[in-house]
Amino acid sequence: MKKVVFFMLLMLCSTAMDAQTDNPQGDDISEAVDNPSFVPTVKVSKVIDQGDSIPYMEMSNVYVYPQLAFDSKKNLNAYLRLVRNVKKVLPIAKEANHIIIETCEYLETLPNKKARDEHLKLVEKCIVKEYKPRMKKLTYSQGKLLIKLIHRECDTSSYDIVKAVLGPVRAGFWQAFAWCFGANLKKGYDPEGTDRLTERVVLMVEAGQL
Repeated sequence: MKKVVFFMLLMLCSTAMDAQTDNPQGDDISEAVDNPSFVPTVKVSKVIDQGDSIPYMEMSNVYVYPQLAFDSKKNLNAYLRLVRNVKKVLPIAKEANHIIIETCEYLETLPNKKARDEHLKLVEKCIVKEYKPRMKKLTYSQGKLLIKLIHRECDTSSYDIVKAVLGPVRAGFWQAFAWCFGANLKKGYDPEGTDRLTERVVLMVEAGQL
């Protein structure tokens, strides 16, 4: 599991190095608001209460926020880019967390270290094939946002994961490497503070409202 996580982080560092320059004019960022990334779900079921069958419907959360006001077109475009970027990288962050959980659970079923190492190599090969092309298409700001959203989904910073796997010296090296390209593996996610607007966007994207 740790090897898979670390490999994902190395790809993030490569993303920071090879990231495309952000170009707001390169595409229509207003389309980001009109194309939901996640589809709201509706679950229909029933419960038995004193012998009676009572149907019920369970729906996705609906978030209601005060309407945002922008004092300039620049700030409006910055918000639209944030929406677009969240839609782009949030699925990757969720997939990374799913890979970690799924791999960890499967490794516990394997009989010995050799079998676990062979499975990790297979997972690593699949990650390279599927995610490397996707990572290289991210912009600079999307790569930095992905580091934050991985912290949100995995509940730990990239730096702490590298430190746990390779130790503080190697973690310091990768932090310095990322820093050279404007990234910060220690960067956490603060949904109540500096990232509260991002959290608002994330929650609405998850609910299919954006």
